Amino acid sequence: MDAVELDCLLGVRVVDFTQFEAGPSCTEALAWLGAEVVKIENPKTGDPGRRLRPGQPDDDPWYFHQFNANKKSLTLNLKSPRGLDIAKALLKKADVTVENMAPGTIERLGLGWEVAHALNPRLIYCRVKGFGEGSPYEKNLAFDMIAQATGGPMSVTGEPGRPPVKPGPSFGDTGTGMLMAISILAALYRRDRTGEGRRLEVAMQDAMIHYMRVPFSRQPKMKEAVGRGGAKVPGAPAPCNVYPCKPGGPNDYVYVFTSRANPEHWTRLLKVIGREDLLGDPRYETMAARGAHESEVDAIIAAWTREHTKEEAMQRIGSAGVPAGAVLDTLELLNDPSLERRGIMQVIEHPTTGAYKMPAWPVRFDGAPARVKRSPLLGEHSAEILSGWLGFGAAEIEALAAEGIVQL
Repeated sequence: MDAVELDCLLGVRVVDFTQFEAGPSCTEALAWLGAEVVKIENPKTGDPGRRLRPGQPDDDPWYFHQFNANKKSLTLNLKSPRGLDIAKALLKKADVTVENMAPGTIERLGLGWEVAHALNPRLIYCRVKGFGEGSPYEKNLAFDMIAQATGGPMSVTGEPGRPPVKPGPSFGDTGTGMLMAISILAALYRRDRTGEGRRLEVAMQDAMIHYMRVPFSRQPKMKEAVGRGGAKVPGAPAPCNVYPCKPGGPNDYVYVFTSRANPEHWTRLLKVIGREDLLGDPRYETMAARGAHESEVDAIIAAWTREHTKEEAMQRIGSAGVPAGAVLDTLELLNDPSLERRGIMQVIEHPTTGAYKMPAWPVRFDGAPARVKRSPLLGEHSAEILSGWLGFGAAEIEALAAEGIVQL
């Protein structure tokens, strides 16, 4: 299906001081929704997420591609008086600004909330930090894994009796960015009524606590902290696990889950795997009985799944009305033709890396996915932004480049 260029936020201007992932995920979402997002970057190496090395070719640009699609790049030396003046001029024209620099950096640059609000009272001013105001760790640096450790996800991830494990997806970064993006949309909606800007801040630790609501829902019934359950969902009726499939590769598993909300799931599952002889067996007839014989239940299901591929198992069990999911890895998802056909994965052409495929915004608008545009080259839109936003002439822009304030 053809992707469409969304115009939901058409006319919304965003000055983007973010780097790496937590902040860029937020501003990328706004860009996918139609905002004009101008990424302010260091003239020499840009966002550290570019992984550029001075004097050496960039050999790992794909990380930057993932979190900066649909944006524009303006290089600006914020440590120069002239560069700072240009940044302030951009803020006067902006609707939103977002930063996730180390604690205190934006204030030292002279672009803190008080300065920005005085320049533009309508501005939505957003900060993404590791730890919140008033936290004893407020000044500490944080990355995704630090947020997942201090916000709870690592404590409930892993096998029982084993050390905690960092979840593979970067919930601490992208998960935090999504919460800020939602809050920005609410603040813009309110500003349409009041004309007033807002100061928004989200801490990565606090965001992870938000994503821990299911574990917290179990805590009141327990005397100890909620533990790790491995692939199983603590408290869910058996079967609720991953089961091995052929040919036995590292991700050849299928997840099978029978919900407490529908006792028929167990009956349907037995029919699919050809074990009708167990229908009515008191050892497995109720959820409590299956819980008491969980290892036996797992062995019964695994004996069947080992004779099928994970795709076959998912198709046959799922078609019978039992929740089941093949464990699909990154390469399988990247090469899934249906995901590309539906625009969930999109092929992008980039001048530095050629064609590559990346996940798109997953929400469909009127049945169509949002179009992904490639990430910008460093400073690619400097002249366009300085001219279009601030009215600079060509000679003035070239003079700024000659002074090292911008890079064209």
